[in-house]
Amino acid sequence: MVQPQPFLTGLKCRCPRCGKGKLFSGYLKVAPSCAVCGLDLKFADSGDGPAIFVIFLVAPIIILLALFVGATFNPAPYVHLILWIPTTLILSLALLPPFKGVLVALQYRHDAHEGHQ
Repeated sequence: MVQPQPFLTGLKCRCPRCGKGKLFSGYLKVAPSCAVCGLDLKFADSGDGPAIFVIFLVAPIIILLALFVGATFNPAPYVHLILWIPTTLILSLALLPPFKGVLVALQYRHDAHEGHQ
């Protein structure tokens, strides 16, 4: 059986072994096991990694857009607040599950787990 690509399965929020079962049982809560192949997903602990990657992606996008809008239209400061706070929240919340899915899939692919003493 050929393993699915970790980036594709992660972005689709699917099981890292079969690529078909749902990875999450809630917004960011990893399911206990895959409903399709039965993979035990207790190993999945991405920590703060997804949030860090989302910050590194969303922040420059918002900054560049804010600079562009500010230079092009010169809006009042409150307009920037109205535009960029919701945009930042929406982008961050939309990107967290796929980024977590990719990290879990990479963790599975490389058999990564906590160090033991």
